[in-house]
Amino acid sequence: MPPQLDHLILAINDREKSIDFYTRIIGLTYDGEREPFSVIRVTPSLVLQLAPWGTKGNEHLAFSMTRSEFESAFERIRAAGLEYGDSFHAANNMRGPGEEGGAEGMGKALYLFDPNKHLIEIRHYEKD
Repeated sequence: MPPQLDHLILAINDREKSIDFYTRIIGLTYDGEREPFSVIRVTPSLVLQLAPWGTKGNEHLAFSMTRSEFESAFERIRAAGLEYGDSFHAANNMRGPGEEGGAEGMGKALYLFDPNKHLIEIRHYEKD
């Protein structure tokens, strides 16, 4: 088996807002604290470790999900009144989803900013 990504450390400004965003809005799972990190489960073999070190943002994370997970997340984004967009360079144009390439080819993608000004992409592929 080739090497697999195990975890990512993402610097944040606000722990509670970040946990809420990644769990309630994106649909991931909070796995608890592993000092100094707040651990967000992305897949069975990948976690996002939120680090309370402060940030100006500008990181980009793209989450691939099934079509139904995508539609549910998009509904939560709209219900929360968050700005979103159809392209990475227009994450607040309130249009979308757009068509963008990813690890598995072209798919439907939606962009928004997390509470730390990191650019977040949610996507699904047509096969889903």
